[in-house]
Amino acid sequence: MLAQLSVIAAENYFVDADAVLDGMVERERLGPTGFGGGTAIPHCKVSGIDMPVAVFVRLSKSVPYDAVDDEPVDLVCALISPAQDGASHLRALAEVSRLFRDEKFRAQLRGAADSSAMYAVLTFSEERDAA
Repeated sequence: MLAQLSVIAAENYFVDADAVLDGMVERERLGPTGFGGGTAIPHCKVSGIDMPVAVFVRLSKSVPYDAVDDEPVDLVCALISPAQDGASHLRALAEVSRLFRDEKFRAQLRGAADSSAMYAVLTFSEERDAA
């Protein structure tokens, strides 16, 4: 799964897929990023970008992930930040974790009919928080 996320990141944000994968694998060695409630937030820092970016996937079948609640994961948001970033990486990580704690938000993502509907759920939460 991490390899697939890395490829998606490379295709959409023009980062090095191997660097993203290596960074996420290294971070997972420190401790799994399974957040609970069927969610995971693998993350890393890489060169070649100037702001945090994310790749969100909803898996068709949950996978084991050593989450804090020992539940399998089906919602994954990979966060990739600039190599020298500190503060904005932590803010983005906090925002994703806040969203993933929200049971209604998770249910909306799981109930979304397609990628457009998931995108609408994700962007609506951004707009709501900005207001």
